Parts: sequence; structure tokens; C-alpha cells
Amino acid sequence: MIFKSVGDGRPYPEHGKQSAKDWSDVAPRMVRLDELVTTKKVLDLGLLLAEDSTFYGDLFAHVVQWQDTLYLEDGLHRALRAALHQRPALHARVLVLD
Repeated sequence: MIFKSVGDGRPYPEHGKQSAKDWSDVAPRMVRLDELVTTKKVLDLGLLLAEDSTFYGDLFAHVVQWQDTLYLEDGLHRALRAALHQRPALHARVLVLD
């Protein structure tokens, strides 16, 4: 399995980071795909296959760590692209919520 689990929705509390600029103060780090729980069950295939899919957004996936679980909030297409290239991890900004 690519991910730890496939979820549908965000079980963690609202954190207030909406835009790429809001996330820019969170330093990126490597995260293993098999440690991530997705927050979306559906992916727009156009986003996955687009060559310029990160042109208007953050270059890094957005992950929220809550109650010792890593939730992939944004960047599902990046994570799947990494898996298709047989990479076990990707760079992500990890926001830790207490």
C-alpha cells in the first residue's frame, strides 16, 4: 500500500493556514509516504498529469501532524507522482498541532 491509510476529510482542528504564503514559515522535511493518511479519497487526474501542476502553488506538500498521525492535507498529486516514480518519500511542510 502506498499510504498508511486513505481518509476522507480532516479530523484535526482548524489551524488557520489557508494559502501557500501562510505555509511558507513551516520548513520542509522528508516524509515517508507509508506514514501518511490522506484527507481526500478522490484525485483530479488532470492535476496528477499536469507538467506545471505546482506553478501557482507551493512546491511542497502540506502535512498536518496531529495526535501522532501525519495527515496529507494538500499535495496528493505530488505524493502519487513520487510513488509512481518508486520514491518512498517526498518533501513536505509538516505543521505540528498539539
